[in-house]
Order: sequence, then C-alpha cells, then structure tokens
Amino acid sequence: MKLTVLLGILAFVCCNSAETPEIKKSISKDYASTNSEAFDYCKKNGFNEDFYFLVDLSIHSGKNRFFVYDFEKSKVIESNLVTHGTCDKPIAYKDMWEKARFSNTDGSHCSALGKYKVGARDKSGWGIKIKYWLHGLEKTNDNAQKRVIVLHSWEAVADKEIYPDYSPLSWGCPAVSDNFMEKLDARLQKVKKPVLLWIVE
Repeated sequence: MKLTVLLGILAFVCCNSAETPEIKKSISKDYASTNSEAFDYCKKNGFNEDFYFLVDLSIHSGKNRFFVYDFEKSKVIESNLVTHGTCDKPIAYKDMWEKARFSNTDGSHCSALGKYKVGARDKSGWGIKIKYWLHGLEKTNDNAQKRVIVLHSWEAVADKEIYPDYSPLSWGCPAVSDNFMEKLDARLQKVKKPVLLWIVE
C-alpha cells in the first residue's frame, strides 16, 4: 500500500515538473546553465525571482523562441513567436529574414543581445496599445532606451508556430502576438520587483 502511494506521488511530481508536450516540442536547446545564471543574477540584483523571459534569436523566427521560465517549477510555462530586427542600415542583408544580426547602434534597426530590465508600462501605437520599456544592462544593449527598444505586440505576429514561414521583422524590438502580450502584461502587472528579459543566440 505504501509503495503504491509513493509511486503515485512520484508520478504526480514528474508529470507536473515537465513542460507541456506543446512547449517541450518547441524547446530545441538545453537552457539549464542559462536559467541558473539568470536566477543568480535576479537574486543578486533584486529582480523578480519567480520567473524571467528568455529570447533565443538563434531559433528560426517561425518557431517559438520567447520563453517564460518559472524558477520555482524549473520549467518553461509559456512560449511564443517573437520578431528580430531588420538590421537594414547601413547594409541591406538578403538573408535578414533567416538570420538575426546584432548591434547596439542607434538607427541600426538591429536586435541587441544581453540582459534587460523590463521597465515601466506605457502606451503603444502597436498591437494591444501597451508597451514595456527595456533597459539594457550590458554594453551590448545599453542604448535600448535611446533606440526606443521596447516589448510590445503587433497584429502581424502569429499566435502559433508558422515554420517554415517567417515572422515579420521589427526595427529591433522583441514584438510578440497580441494574445501573448496580454498574457505577459497580466503577469508583469502582478510582480513588484523588476523582471529580467535576456536575449541570447
């Protein structure tokens, strides 16, 4: 009897610690070390320790690459599509749909790698009309505010994976679907500490 109960508990724990089949399918890498570093950073710098946002721009833009990682549950709890920058100035790249390039230069229209603090909630002219200012925390992205790099939604971004098709290109902002932005907005409004958003490749 005790053995049966123990096995039942283990099965429950295992099932509830793993990502859903849909999310698990969209995760193509092992982010264990990244998640660990993110938690240490949040703890050391007074950031929210419940979750953080991981954006992996090495993944095809038609696949989910914006991940909400729950530190306590040690799993990705939400994922969706996100845009990368056109990076079209001063050079127009023919493969800009396929490959994200990075720059911190104002006017480059590129994405910028590194850790960001998700800042103040504000009005937007895009999507659900809400944006969050992003504050670059590293030399690779410390021009984010000057460049008006913000987290916002855009009607042109699909709500489900569209691979092998591509997501539209932005001017450097990580833009998500309207539906996903509503979820992010609801989550961000509940926390008291700043949230970490980390763009990697």
